[in-house]
Amino acid sequence: MTTTPVWSVDPRTGKQREQVAVEATPQEVDEAVRAAHAARGPLADATVRAAFLRAAAALLDEAAAHVIEAADAETALGPGRLTGELARTTGQLRAFADAVDAGAYLDIRIDRADPALSPPRPELRRYKVPLGVVAVYAASNFPLAFSVPGGDTASALAAGCPVVVKAHPDHPATSELCASLLRRAAVATGLPAEVVSVVHGFDAGLELIRHPLVAAAGFTGSIRGGRALFDAAAARPVPIPFHGELGSLNPVVVTPAAAAERAEEIGSGLAGSVTLGVGQFCVKPGLVLVPEGPDGDRVTGELTKALGETEPGVLLDHRMRENFVAGVRERAALPGVDAPVTPGSGGEHTVGAGYLTVGAGNLLEGGAYDLLLEECFGPVTVVVRYADQGEAGAVLGRLGGNLSATLQLSAAETEGAPGPATELIGQVTGLAGRIVVNGWPTGVAVAPAQHHGGPYPAATSHSTSVGGAAIERWLRPVAYQSVPDALLPAELREANPLGLPRQVTGG
Repeated sequence: MTTTPVWSVDPRTGKQREQVAVEATPQEVDEAVRAAHAARGPLADATVRAAFLRAAAALLDEAAAHVIEAADAETALGPGRLTGELARTTGQLRAFADAVDAGAYLDIRIDRADPALSPPRPELRRYKVPLGVVAVYAASNFPLAFSVPGGDTASALAAGCPVVVKAHPDHPATSELCASLLRRAAVATGLPAEVVSVVHGFDAGLELIRHPLVAAAGFTGSIRGGRALFDAAAARPVPIPFHGELGSLNPVVVTPAAAAERAEEIGSGLAGSVTLGVGQFCVKPGLVLVPEGPDGDRVTGELTKALGETEPGVLLDHRMRENFVAGVRERAALPGVDAPVTPGSGGEHTVGAGYLTVGAGNLLEGGAYDLLLEECFGPVTVVVRYADQGEAGAVLGRLGGNLSATLQLSAAETEGAPGPATELIGQVTGLAGRIVVNGWPTGVAVAPAQHHGGPYPAATSHSTSVGGAAIERWLRPVAYQSVPDALLPAELREANPLGLPRQVTGG
């Protein structure tokens, strides 16, 4: 049988570094899924599960220098950025271990029997159980936090679901290294190594989503790739949940009052957000509504200055670089579109940051201008100049779902009196999963109240992929009616032997 090698490539030079693996055959995917399925029993022990997550975090921290070196060699993201990303990754592993210990994610509810009600209520006890094997499709732009040891993996394992990760081709060596650390942690805490497995290859990803023992999937990537997998998940004889993060423009609205009050601060902050990680964040602000007139000109003037001083950067791979350069060129060629700072090729292996401008009237024409409403992955944003709030609202009305929406408001507008700001909050709430005021969307805190998702095409479900609630994606509720106490799962027994939080209704 012919095998296809999997190479680690240096994006700074485009040269192959080393062969890491070979693409998985259908038989190898089947073996990985079946081994993961067999590991469900040992993973059901919550105490062991929490210990495993903490051990995985500890091993990643111990190997930090090696992990960061490997990730930087494959992504060019730099040691500083990757050091922070590793801390985020180990932090969320520990946070999910704490969630397992606390047990609130089980959402235990008990309704006492009440024959006096009409109709009578039987005894009901409800909690959540793991779905089974989860397929995780790693992201290109976060080789740690959204890859093999990332949030999808951590939350699935916390829920009691073994994981098979389809590694991203941009960082296969990092994926193998992290997988080996997670598997070591599993064995060290008494679990089978197969609670976490990694497969490589495009065809392996398709085999994975179609496997009958895969119970759910998590994906972070492009609209095209995510939609193909989402459709495949729905077309199975038994469809499965597919939690995909696909694409987002992350609109920003700068109000006239905010521009008058702090134009330079907004312009420089926008430049920093657009260029963070060489514009490769899923929450990069890709469409910015700036008022016409002198105050708006001050915003764009500062943006021009800051972006003009930004050094060219390296994207994650040369395919992304080619797509970025071509995408910018196509957008800049539209009538009425200007490029005060021309984004695009910065050299043989790099790209330069910049921005495009267009009038709101042009954008509202639709047609060819719809291209400006599609995400362009890299350090570029589209500034839309609007005449009044009605025009800004009309532009927002043309947008699909987004991960985030940001409002830059004046101090007076943040005081909450009824007016344009409250109307804008209402409008963007219908567009996005996270609303930011007087900040920037890049940087998604791992916190219990976080929501990283949004209406389609930002995501294919209403769940979050970041924060404590991410565990809910891999669980389903089960209710037990009039079941004798001795036959109930330990989590639901009357004596509450595990000491879990529960909501009880009735005597």
